[in-house]
Amino acid sequence: MIVAITSTGNSSDSFIDPRFGRCSYFVFYNTETKESVFQPNPFKDNDEGVGVAVVDWISAFSCSKIISGQFGMKIKPLLDENRIQLILVNDPELTIRQIINLLSQ
Repeated sequence: MIVAITSTGNSSDSFIDPRFGRCSYFVFYNTETKESVFQPNPFKDNDEGVGVAVVDWISAFSCSKIISGQFGMKIKPLLDENRIQLILVNDPELTIRQIINLLSQ
């Protein structure tokens, strides 16, 4: 299963980015192979339609879950339509490594 995680940077020591559409990076974590791939968010500086563009982009990675600190109001129906589970994390001090460790348990 592929899990997308919003990240403030491109390393495991980066923190979860509380912004979904405008996060700096996405981490695509494969729970089977335990591999992590960091991708810069190509839509973070767009003027509008960021959330929709990100959902379309993430869908291309065959993600099953997205972990972030917050999501816009339009995002939940889009994720439901794409069968992607939304997971809110309200702790901005969690690192990507800590989140991945939780997923691996």
